[in-house]
Amino acid sequence: MSTPDPVPPDPAPAPAPVVAASGIPSADERNWAMLAHLSALLGYLLTSGWAGSVGGFLGPLIVWSLKKDAMPFVDSQGKEALNFSITICIAFAVLFAFGVLTFFIGFIIAFPLMVVVGLYALVFTIIASIKASEGVPYRYPITLRLVK
Repeated sequence: MSTPDPVPPDPAPAPAPVVAASGIPSADERNWAMLAHLSALLGYLLTSGWAGSVGGFLGPLIVWSLKKDAMPFVDSQGKEALNFSITICIAFAVLFAFGVLTFFIGFIIAFPLMVVVGLYALVFTIIASIKASEGVPYRYPITLRLVK
């Protein structure tokens, strides 16, 4: 007589995120949070001009949606990076529209402002990445908080 196959054990539940007793995010969480910020910078650099501002929020969106449920620190920093990237995109869109609607004469004002907004995005993205790698939550100044 044959014996029935044993029932396989239930799969183990997903491990809880590792957070140190001191409340400091784990190294894995810090790395993913830093990646959320740097992915926006990578999007700005890989695509230039108008596409750069649009491509800037895809990286934080991907990182945030992948890790938001498993890592609380990545959830907060991913939302912050995403909100900042959307704000930069809106700023570029407004400046571009201003330039076009003024029959391209407005680009005399809009182009220097685009450079300033680009430098602003570069500097604060680097600062946020460094803070995230240290495990310190960072909030960008002058940012629309659209994703709650």
